[in-house]
Amino acid sequence: MEHQSHHCQKQAAALSVKKAKGVLEKVLLMIEADTYCPEIIQQIDAVNGLLKSSKKTLLTGHLDYCLEEKLKQNKGEAIGELIKIFNLN
Repeated sequence: MEHQSHHCQKQAAALSVKKAKGVLEKVLLMIEADTYCPEIIQQIDAVNGLLKSSKKTLLTGHLDYCLEEKLKQNKGEAIGELIKIFNLN
């Protein structure tokens, strides 16, 4: 993967996080306004979906672009990062 493509993936991930931030702000307002709980939960699920999408995009870019170089530099550290990312510790 070339650097430009990796940069585009990061921009896409950032857009998802920005959308999640907007929805999360809406969730707080809904809670404060005593909105019906299922409606709030639906918006929380939307935030979770956006964040999962962002994580998947970043992880794909990391595996395609960054990991190979990281393995060459410090294999143990690279493996440690993956263990942390996948919550395997």
